[in-house]
Amino acid sequence: MNQWKEYQQQNKERFLNELIDLLRIPSVSARSEHKDDMLACAEAMKQKLIDAGADKAEVYKTAGHPIVYGEKIIDASKPAVLVYGHYDVQPPDPLELWHSGPFEPVVKDGKLYARGSADDKGQVYMHVKAFETMTATNSLSTNIKFIIEGEEEVGSPNLATFVKEHKDLLKADVILISDTSMLSLDTPSMDVGVRGLSYIEVEITGPDRDLHSGVYGGAVANPITILAQMIASLHDKNNHITIPGFYDDVVESSAEERKLMAEAPFDAEAYKKDLGINELWGEKGYTTNERTGIRPTLELNGIWGGYTGEGSKTVLPSKAHAKISCRLVPNQKSEAITELLINHLKKITPPYVDIKIMVHHGGEPYMTPIESKGYKAAAKAIETTFGKAPIPVRGGGSIPICSLFEQELGIKIIFMGFGLDSDNLHSPNEKFDLANYYKGIETIPYFHKYFAEE
Repeated sequence: MNQWKEYQQQNKERFLNELIDLLRIPSVSARSEHKDDMLACAEAMKQKLIDAGADKAEVYKTAGHPIVYGEKIIDASKPAVLVYGHYDVQPPDPLELWHSGPFEPVVKDGKLYARGSADDKGQVYMHVKAFETMTATNSLSTNIKFIIEGEEEVGSPNLATFVKEHKDLLKADVILISDTSMLSLDTPSMDVGVRGLSYIEVEITGPDRDLHSGVYGGAVANPITILAQMIASLHDKNNHITIPGFYDDVVESSAEERKLMAEAPFDAEAYKKDLGINELWGEKGYTTNERTGIRPTLELNGIWGGYTGEGSKTVLPSKAHAKISCRLVPNQKSEAITELLINHLKKITPPYVDIKIMVHHGGEPYMTPIESKGYKAAAKAIETTFGKAPIPVRGGGSIPICSLFEQELGIKIIFMGFGLDSDNLHSPNEKFDLANYYKGIETIPYFHKYFAEE
């Protein structure tokens, strides 16, 4: 609608500057020293909702970081859309690899660089500005509710309690999430599912203290060596996960779905060049897009032990550590996979070391039906502003709360992401293309229009 586009064009610079202000707040949920920053960001998000036209907005305390809720109810007989997002961000480390400060936003070559620019402050703020556009032009066609949490990056440990205690508050007809990506502005796509997650931390202990590697080397097992051997054994020569029972519940994708996935454009050489790698790697028998969408994985997220400072220190370490995560596909259960992983690691631990395992967080895989009213409205909205229908794809990431929302609220989730896989999520130099940011603000009002018409 022309009035939307005109309003957005008039306020384009302000929309960007407001996002930049939010990105300056180091809302890192994983670190206790940022507790005050988390609260400051929640309060800022609350104010943004009020400024955009919310009838009410509140910051709710939890046992961890607060949750922001806002709403505008125009007519109880109209459908309600619940928008979910998160204001917390990943730790910015390693800092030395950033071209600019992670919390000092910089616009360069049409891209906004900052931690949280795409994941998820930039994407959730598209909804706030789309909401403002509709309220300012008196064209809001649905009731809108926002739930913006501060613990997504640490597994949403307190969201379940909040949802269970506030079902009436969160009652809606569909949940809209922009915490995913699309193939490109030239080839728009929509995620029809996200993978689940199982995340653990392993500690291997050998001697009760660090030892002189000359005096004791060769006589005492080195925990780093043992841990490396154990981790290496978790994949076979075909990069197939070796844990017994790991694939038992995997729902194999049909030939039709794999054929549809193959229609998505993929340039292997450009993919490798963008990542700075020589060759692709993965489970034998599957394409790259299939490996990151329809197949489960096991990845090593971090490994450390011994002396890692400057210079040399000939030490045989007492301990070695690793963080391991599994991405799960439909029908796999995070608790079951976590138990399999723990039991397997304990079983393959040799007697000359001890093992200790800490469970971090997990989440279930989620699929959304493409025949649903919400999906059709989102696809039509994208086709309206992009000029072409979106390709349905499977997302490789995880959003732990999806199955919780459907279970507790009884409504479906629609993924309407505008980021790109190349946005360096969770990495140094995270960015969000300004064209994608503005395209999201342009497209989202059409979702509300078409969903109300459905």
